[in-house]
Amino acid sequence: MTLAPAPARDSARPRNPLSLRATLIIAALCALAIMWLNEDTHRRATQTLLEIQQGHAARATVNMLVRRLVEAESNQRGYALTGDRAYLEPYTAALESIDGLLKQLNTRAPREVLDSDAMLSFRNLLSQKIGEMALTVRMRQEDRPEVVNFVVTSNVGLEQMRAFSLQADALIAQAEAIVATKRAEVFRLLNVSRFGLAAGVLAAFFAFFLYVNQTRALREADSRQKQLLEAERDALESQVRERTARLTELANYLQQAVEDERAHLARELHDELGALLTAAKLNVARVKSKLPKDAVDVTERLQHLTETLNQGIALKRRIIEDLRPSSLSNLGLVASLEILTREFADRSGIEVVTALEPVDLDANSELTIYRLVQEALTNIGKYAKANKVHVNLKNYVYHAEVSVTDDGVGFDPADLPQSSHGLVGMRHRVEASGGRLDVNSQPGRGSRVSGTIPRRSAKQQQELAAAVSAMSADSYKASPAPLTPPDAAR
Repeated sequence: MTLAPAPARDSARPRNPLSLRATLIIAALCALAIMWLNEDTHRRATQTLLEIQQGHAARATVNMLVRRLVEAESNQRGYALTGDRAYLEPYTAALESIDGLLKQLNTRAPREVLDSDAMLSFRNLLSQKIGEMALTVRMRQEDRPEVVNFVVTSNVGLEQMRAFSLQADALIAQAEAIVATKRAEVFRLLNVSRFGLAAGVLAAFFAFFLYVNQTRALREADSRQKQLLEAERDALESQVRERTARLTELANYLQQAVEDERAHLARELHDELGALLTAAKLNVARVKSKLPKDAVDVTERLQHLTETLNQGIALKRRIIEDLRPSSLSNLGLVASLEILTREFADRSGIEVVTALEPVDLDANSELTIYRLVQEALTNIGKYAKANKVHVNLKNYVYHAEVSVTDDGVGFDPADLPQSSHGLVGMRHRVEASGGRLDVNSQPGRGSRVSGTIPRRSAKQQQELAAAVSAMSADSYKASPAPLTPPDAAR
């Protein structure tokens, strides 16, 4: 038996399995690019803003230096003209402030300003002016008025102050130029960040669009694949059902053929072998009747031959009953089961208790029940080592139920050997009649085999009640209580 080949599945798969991966890679690269651009822009913008702040600080510091120098010059001139030492204190404070401002300028000014020629000239002019003021103060302290008058009345101080102011304005202009340049750089970085972010968002939308398309294509491919698989499964299930139906039909046919062959063999044994054995027995009786009374030895031999023929006839009858129970068609199912259980008890020495209700089934169903009980008793006699067996036959409205329970060694139904064809044959026979076979057992706790056979038509409740009331009450009283099945004992 062969099944049809499976349909091709390659056509349902996506044509380009790397597209979805490429889309995800593009999206990841876009995200990384946006993150890198944002981080680089932030770093450069922060540095530029810091340089702008340094430019502002340099401009403010230069302005403050000019103020402090003007303040120091005013106090220096006041001291030189009046000689009042009260001018020295603000003069000294202004010089100290100039020293502090120079240190701030060294740390807060941009590198371009500190390294420029303008800064060098600014420092030189500042040093010259401070030196000129210090000389004037010292000359005044040494009481040299002619030198002081020359310094005060000449234009040297004014020219130095003018040159210093011009250099300070140039330095401030340089700082402002740097600030303006850095502001332009900040605006450029903001524009780069804005356009880069917009480009990254567009790229992300594009990648998302590709991802959605690929996902939809994959869903459609999965749907086609599922449809192909469902079609393949339906085809396989149809073929399996067809093959199963054929095998079931074949098994039923073989089973029926076996029963027919058994019936034919039983008839042949009954007609041919039975006639031969009966004729031989009659001939022995005729010969025995014609012997003289003193032929004791011959008479004993003929008597032994008669007993042997009787055993052969009994063996023939038992074989015929095993092949095709004549009692089933002549006496009915209940009587056949009673005969079967009684003969089994006589042969095996096992006590058999029966509780059999009359049932109204077709011939095949009755034969199925008979064979089930027969096979169950055979297995019990071979393997169970039981002391007591209980056989029940129950008649219900829609089905009949037969069960065989023993108190033997039991077995594990899930661990049966491959050669255990008896239970398999019972199950197939019961299922072929539309019924169900249940096997319940545990090692050391006995076993219970039960079969449920459906009726072709539901039994009328009135007929069922009449059948139950017609049963002999004495048979129930004489029968002991049934064995507890393993399931109930558990």
